[in-house]
Amino acid sequence: MSKRRIGIVTAGIMISIFLASMESTVVATAMPTIVGQLGGLEHYSWVFSAYMLASTTAVPLYGKLSDLYGRRRLYIIAMGLFLAGSVLSGNANSMPQLIFARALQGIGAGGILPLAFIMIGEIFSLQQRARMQGLFSGVWGVSSIAGPLLGGFLVAQLSWRWVFYVNLIVGPIALALVVLAFQEQMQRHANPSVDYSGAGVLSAAVVLLLLGLMDFGTLNGTLFIIASLALFALLLWIENRAADPILPIKLFRERLFAVSNLHGLLSGAAVFGSISFIPLFVQAVLGADATRPGITITPMLLGWVLSSIIGMSIILRVGYRILGIIGTTTFALGALLMITINADSSQSLMMVFVTLMGIGMGLSVPSFLVAVQTSVEKRQLGTATSTLQFSRSIGGTLGVSVMGAALSIRLAASGLDPKRVEAILNPGPGSQLALDSSVRLAMADSIHIIFVIAAIAATLALIAVLFTPRLELTERAAETAPAVSVD
Repeated sequence: MSKRRIGIVTAGIMISIFLASMESTVVATAMPTIVGQLGGLEHYSWVFSAYMLASTTAVPLYGKLSDLYGRRRLYIIAMGLFLAGSVLSGNANSMPQLIFARALQGIGAGGILPLAFIMIGEIFSLQQRARMQGLFSGVWGVSSIAGPLLGGFLVAQLSWRWVFYVNLIVGPIALALVVLAFQEQMQRHANPSVDYSGAGVLSAAVVLLLLGLMDFGTLNGTLFIIASLALFALLLWIENRAADPILPIKLFRERLFAVSNLHGLLSGAAVFGSISFIPLFVQAVLGADATRPGITITPMLLGWVLSSIIGMSIILRVGYRILGIIGTTTFALGALLMITINADSSQSLMMVFVTLMGIGMGLSVPSFLVAVQTSVEKRQLGTATSTLQFSRSIGGTLGVSVMGAALSIRLAASGLDPKRVEAILNPGPGSQLALDSSVRLAMADSIHIIFVIAAIAATLALIAVLFTPRLELTERAAETAPAVSVD
């Protein structure tokens, strides 16, 4: 493609990443208002869960389909579903309607992010890709910070519905830029096929596992987990026999690919689980107001952005293995230090520890992405990239679910009345419960298990990274199939 086309496509990809990654944080800001108007407090978590479930299970299918039918075509479908879900979410008049719309939106988002990174891997050389990954990581970081601010502004000045309608302004711009300028190099497939049975079993296994973790400790939860494990065993049997598997079992035999995905799974569980529960600790234990949680995790996101930019600028000189080990070590150190946080700790100390976690993620995650994209054949680029994205996504989803179940068990064991916790999170005029030290100590003890789980996951990620092979990053000289230009 010409430099002009590449520039236009890059702008479209940047907008796409900003849009998809901002969606979770911008909605979180609006949820109290939404519940106030639509009711259905008992379904509160499903507004997030439906989106995560749908987007997580859709990721590998998009990657495989894009390998077979082209990136641009699948990008149009993904963005179309995302925008349709945004319209339906904005028009929702009940909580069940909103949950359904969020699931549709998640199916679209499950394609936007991996396809964006796949296109980056396709149009840029190794040297350019290293620089661009840092830039796109920066876009992700900015969107994570801007999401809560934008959500608060839209809810205060317009309506919670504009949290979804704003996508209809930005989304079509990204769609037009990518569709009009992107020229892909499709690989010829003698007998193109899609592993629909594998995709179906994988989706069902993930959904059942998450449902089991959300209802952990009950009979239904146990049955869901057993059924999920049985489906995962069936999935391995199907994928080992599939002509073109949705989950690339053969790629997992390559040590770099296996280590990268294990790192994504474990680090995703640690970091996204922490991000989800740190705000609860800041408000319920440290007694901060509702604006402080965002301030607490902002250094993590800024550290992530800056370190990714620096890391990608030196990756070809230092090597992905060294960056991966340094990054994961820094990440694990921050997670281990979080275990020392208690009811008497300061917010500034937490900000130092989460900054270390962010720096570690910024150094390691893009390094493994560049390494994997460079090591696989172009015909497997979509599958490999989406699988790596899937590992981080499912890791984060599982991490939040496991930590949420552990927190519920600890709270139940403490005998703490949930109404007293709610009073801390949303105190009424003249309420003194926010100063109740017994509640703060009980909450600190309960949430401490979250930091322990995150530290264990981060430590396991570090152990996995030590097995990263020493390979030199070079572009593959030949591909197994001739490329054809598609306008």
